[in-house]
Parts: sequence; structure tokens; C-alpha cells
Amino acid sequence: MDLNELRGKIDGLDDQLLDLLSKRMEVVKAVGELKKHEKSIIYRPEREKAIIDRLTELSQGMLSRSAIEAIFLEIFAVSRNIELPEKVAYLGPEGSFTHQAAESRFGAMSEYISLRTIKSVFDNVETGRVRFGVVPIENNQEGSVAETIDMLCERDVKIVAEIPMAINFTFASMEDNPKKIKKIYSKDIAFRQCREFIQDYFGDDIKLVEVASTSKAAKLALENENSAAICSHIAAKLYGLPILFDNIEDSKHNTTRFLILAQDVLNQKSENDKTSILAKLSDRPGALVDFLKEFSFRDLNLTKIESRPARIKDSFKYWFLIDFDGHYQDEKVQQILEKYGDSLVFLGSYVKLC
Repeated sequence: MDLNELRGKIDGLDDQLLDLLSKRMEVVKAVGELKKHEKSIIYRPEREKAIIDRLTELSQGMLSRSAIEAIFLEIFAVSRNIELPEKVAYLGPEGSFTHQAAESRFGAMSEYISLRTIKSVFDNVETGRVRFGVVPIENNQEGSVAETIDMLCERDVKIVAEIPMAINFTFASMEDNPKKIKKIYSKDIAFRQCREFIQDYFGDDIKLVEVASTSKAAKLALENENSAAICSHIAAKLYGLPILFDNIEDSKHNTTRFLILAQDVLNQKSENDKTSILAKLSDRPGALVDFLKEFSFRDLNLTKIESRPARIKDSFKYWFLIDFDGHYQDEKVQQILEKYGDSLVFLGSYVKLC
């Protein structure tokens, strides 16, 4: 076959794909009508994971799991917009890593609202102004995000899903030659996490300008000659800023965990779930130890425990945010929830991804 024949074959396959996708969306629309009547939630991460798992097992060709996931997450996002368009708030600005995390799950077609603080995201979810919110919870290099944990303690929202995302910084500029660059814009944390790249390419002969966000850095690099930005891939794409180097971070294991928030959402069980709770325990010696033993006795694996001030007047008491393997419908988990009753706040059970 020559090139034109191969291209013709691809065109024919694309026609078949389009026809199949259109038929899929017709079924999706019918599902949306049923869910609307039953007032069911549209976003079902456990169902989406089950589909990707099944397709990965079926795949005998060139598509890896990551490739299948990239294709079908976008199909799922388009499907949700056909079922019932829903607003998604995220910690901004536009082009931030949280924006990138949100778009990785809700797709390019969803309606997004960029908010300036984590508190604003929680407020918008709690009041119903948006259906979902996306916020960072922890980074494996920098630690937990205290404001997110505080808001989980104070707001009536549930965790629908978690999003682990590798944090990859790009070096973007209108200049095609790094030797022309005299100034780099970025956020303080990005400079810290890209020290080796900066030193290798520019040494001490470069001016580093700290700005409020990597999105702002991309905008400034677009507007100023002889400058560049260390920013997210989505920020460079947003401002049309050419990327000179990708993945410039020092650590190749830099990952941030994000949460998807909603009101009163109870996910169905999958084969691999995680549950998050808040524990406010009695102020007596051994109270925390006794509580943690409950998980050991039932062979439930704890994956995270972190304390935060309870913010009670004239008191130094603490809440404990606890993540563990299992689903709230599991008998072992139910035993703990029932035994400790009002001392616990259930935050959600969701598909475990990290």
C-alpha cells in the first residue's frame, strides 16, 4: 500500500469510529434521562474504572492501559455533558495544575469555574452553586495542604474521587534560543523543584522573578521579550506559549493528589476502594491508640493519618483525618463506624488510585 491508500484506510476507520461514538451517545442520552428522573449522580468513578479495567484486559493490540485511559476519559467526559451538563469548580487560576487535574477527569468540554481559594471551592460545592469541586490534598515532595484538611473538617461535603497526578513542569518561551533568555517567571515552589535544570542551563546568570502562579508566569513570558516561564503544560497551551523543554523538574516522582468533592454522594463498591473519615476522639490516655487498634484487629490497612486543630475556643483538641483501604458498605468498616458513632465524620468511599 502507498501513503494515500493507508490514509484512505484510516479515513474509513475514523468514519466507523464516529458512527459508533454517535450510537454510544444515543444510549448515554437515554441513561441521562433515567438518572435525571431518579435524581442520580452523573459522575461514577467506580463505573469508569471498571470500564477501563475491562477494556485493558480485552486489548490485544498497540493500546496500553494509559492510552486506553486517555481516550476513554475524554469519551466519558463528553458523555457526562450529554447526560447532564454540570459545573466544576477548581482552585485557580486558569491553567493551574488543579485545572489540569480537573480537566483530566471532566474533559475539555465541561463548564469550569476558576476560584481563588480552596475555601471558595468548598463554599461553592456546599451551597450547590457547582456540582463538583477539585482541590489539592497533598504533594509527595511538599506534604499535605492544610487548608483542604481544615475545610474537610468544617464543611458538609463528600469526597467523590481522588486524582493522583504527576507534576511535570515545562520551560516555555517565545525565544527559540535559551541563550537569549535573561529572565524566568514562575512560582516559588516551581523554582525550588526545578533547581537543577535552572543551574544546568543558566547558572547564576539569570534573573528569577517570583509571581503568584505558573499561569501568570506563562502570561508574562508571552508579553515580555528575552523571558521564559516555568509552568504547567496546560498554562503554556492556554497562552499559546511554545514549549522549549518538558519535564524539567528535579524529581521524576513529584506527584500531587487531588480530591473531587460533591454533596451527599455515595459511590458504589469497586474491587479496590479507599475510605476517608474524620475522628474526634475523647481526651483520655490511649484513646487514639485504642481507636487505631480497631483497624489492626479487622485487618484494615491505614494509608494516611493527620491531625488538625479542632478550633474550639480555649482548647487544644484535634481532629484526625484518616484514610484506609475499604468501602463503607464493608462489614468491617461498618463495625467501626457504628462503634464510634458521633465521634466520626464519614467523608466518602471512592476508588483507590494511590
